[in-house]
Amino acid sequence: MSAEILSGTETAGALRKELAARVEAIRSSQGWVPGLATVLVGDDPASRAYVGMKNRAAGEVGIHSRQIDLPADVPEAELLGLVEGLNADPEIHGILVQLPLPGHIRESRILEAIRPEKDVDGFHPVNVGRLSSGDRDVLAPCTPAGIVELLLRNGHDPSGRHVVVVGRSNIVGKPMASLLLRKGRGGDATVTVAHSRTPDLGAVTRLADILIVAVGWPGTVTGEMVRPGAVVVDVGVNRVDDASTEKGYRLVGDVDFEGVRAVAGAITPVPGGVGPMTIATLLSNTLQAAMALRAMDEGMQG
Repeated sequence: MSAEILSGTETAGALRKELAARVEAIRSSQGWVPGLATVLVGDDPASRAYVGMKNRAAGEVGIHSRQIDLPADVPEAELLGLVEGLNADPEIHGILVQLPLPGHIRESRILEAIRPEKDVDGFHPVNVGRLSSGDRDVLAPCTPAGIVELLLRNGHDPSGRHVVVVGRSNIVGKPMASLLLRKGRGGDATVTVAHSRTPDLGAVTRLADILIVAVGWPGTVTGEMVRPGAVVVDVGVNRVDDASTEKGYRLVGDVDFEGVRAVAGAITPVPGGVGPMTIATLLSNTLQAAMALRAMDEGMQG
């Protein structure tokens, strides 16, 4: 058996076309467009590449994007002041501060300073709490929300299925479980969360109808750890040395792709799987935030 390849590139492309049509409809009928601000502190090459991809994607769907670059030694107070200015800017509906931040800046303080209604990353404690309580209107973290959309759009509804999430991070693992437990579209799953301290991890992963792996270590899940026919979503992106490539390395996931592909019913590739869905969901969150903020402003004026 060779697994179906769940292409995040193709699914994200379809989602972005839908978003572009919605943004254009707003622009032509109401005369405004959603606005996204991205804040990059320092010059980490990976962070700069991620921010660049996000801004290009925003432009492609018609979202106004504003990138703000700050030096690595920017004082925390200055960054907080910038966030407050963006909170008050009516043309900005989504704020994303690229993580990680330099060591002298407290990430938690910066994330808490972002207005929850503009928190398109879904990391503000208010949004974390709303998601945990099952709120369906909350801005959810982009990677887990993108995974749910990828599953649904490829015919793998989590409803009634046993989903095992390997990883318990605040960015993927925990919000992933909360999304899957919600009532309604994309939810109603039975969820088990496993992690690095789980004894006999394979015994747990073999229970999964849908297996989502986000541990940050290449090859963590092998073929013998997967139930035949299971759907496997590989969240990991790891750089491993490979002298046969032009760059001297290649990107792999947290799953042994070839070994698992021979057993699973469906699997996401790395790259081209979860990553494109994360960016598409950021754009979707920005549109959602814009619509909610505009409705809020109109209600106050009325």
